[in-house]
Amino acid sequence: MPRLSGVKSFIFQTWEHLRICPQGYTCCTSEMEENFANKSRSEFEAMMKEAGRSVQTTLTAQHRSFDSYFQDLLNKSEKALYDAFPSMYGELYTQNMKVFKDLYSELRRYYRGSNINLEEALNEFWTRLLERLFKLMNPQYHITDEYLDCMVKHAEQHKPFGEVPRDLKVKATRAFIAARSYAQGFLVGSDVVRKVSQVSLSHECTRAIMKLMYCPHCRGMSSVKPCNNYCLNVVKGCLANQADLNTEWKYLMDSLVVVADRIDGPYNVDTVIGTIHMRIAEAISNLQENKDSITAKVFQGCGNPKISTKGSSSEDKKRRGKVALEAKSSAQALEMLVLDAKGNLTALKTYWITLPGSLCSKKVMASSAADNKCWNGMTKGSYLPEVMGDGLANQINNPEVEVDITKPDMTIRQQIMQLKIMTNRLGNANIGNDVDFQDASDDMSGSGSGDSCPDDVCGKRLSKSPSTRQPETHAIPKQSGHGINGASSRSLPSAFLLLLSVAFIAAQHLWR
Repeated sequence: MPRLSGVKSFIFQTWEHLRICPQGYTCCTSEMEENFANKSRSEFEAMMKEAGRSVQTTLTAQHRSFDSYFQDLLNKSEKALYDAFPSMYGELYTQNMKVFKDLYSELRRYYRGSNINLEEALNEFWTRLLERLFKLMNPQYHITDEYLDCMVKHAEQHKPFGEVPRDLKVKATRAFIAARSYAQGFLVGSDVVRKVSQVSLSHECTRAIMKLMYCPHCRGMSSVKPCNNYCLNVVKGCLANQADLNTEWKYLMDSLVVVADRIDGPYNVDTVIGTIHMRIAEAISNLQENKDSITAKVFQGCGNPKISTKGSSSEDKKRRGKVALEAKSSAQALEMLVLDAKGNLTALKTYWITLPGSLCSKKVMASSAADNKCWNGMTKGSYLPEVMGDGLANQINNPEVEVDITKPDMTIRQQIMQLKIMTNRLGNANIGNDVDFQDASDDMSGSGSGDSCPDDVCGKRLSKSPSTRQPETHAIPKQSGHGINGASSRSLPSAFLLLLSVAFIAAQHLWR
């Protein structure tokens, strides 16, 4: 309970003109009442922000832990490739280092949220690698760009790299889609809490908070605690809009838990991402072992290229030495990360509807529910009105705060929409579908995962081998669903989001 400050002595007088506290004998002037109203407002808003910061800290810590783990996994794979490939492949590697660097660069940009088609990026990598290796393994021929175009067209049926490209594409896309959606989910949740915690209190709420926290002082009852149910009605009325976040917030928490299980389970992120270099080595070995048959099939389909006048023995410089490639498993670390995340996400599921009770018991220091000598808004006694339900619609008969249930807060409605969109992204990630993250680089750029890159640098690469699946655009999950299941059951076109935004703006002007 806040302590009275600025009152040196209690001189009781009748002040009929007090606007908030009950009329009758009081030690407060109207000026003191106004000061207390401002003080209670700032204190309550500070309580809200402090509670929000605790949630933000939890979510950002989870993001930081997973982001560090995932990037370290990718970095180790890239380093292992750079360490082993020179001795394994000689010029096959040294003359094509940029192809490998570009691949890992594209993978990182995709994870950070750039608008990149991952399947297309992988197809482009295999195409570029095949072109260069084919030329290096056939140095006696003059192979033109037109001839390489023909060779690439026949590549899919000949499978020069074996089944590795197809297998890696399926597994890597699922792992990366899940990883970046999962990482962004934490950031979106944290950002929603931050923005909602900054929503200002209404005039009616300020009056109710003042009456709850400081009117007892004006009646000489500074030691009397507010009745618990009285406090709950005041805070539920003040945070009616915030409580409406509950449904979509729970869906987001549930969706993150489901995707976490995918990351540590079927999508096997630790193995898939940590062994990319080994799969590339396997693919190159397949090409080397089947060089003669592949070359013959290409010549059959595209004709014999002209003999090169330069002549080279590059093939002799290629090394076939066997170097043991290892992938140190960090599966246990991932398992612990997921376990910790699931515990925190489960604990946060009911944040918005348990917030009033938490504020009343821990911050306002309300009395116990059975106390019949508590401050009930008028005097010391019991509090008889029933406790209101959660959310805006349930405040129509709130006895402590006048709430207009026809005027929802627009900032909070926008955050509800952000939760829906993120839940839908996670729903797509759960079934391995890509989504359009064209705005995600802004969200993630400050997260410690690296700077966002401009569209002209990180834009989609044109591939000679088109992607088999285009990313889906953002969609709103089915409201009647539950978490992942509801999110994936129906997709609405992104144009519908635009219509909803316009409707929100129009409604806002009407309500004003």
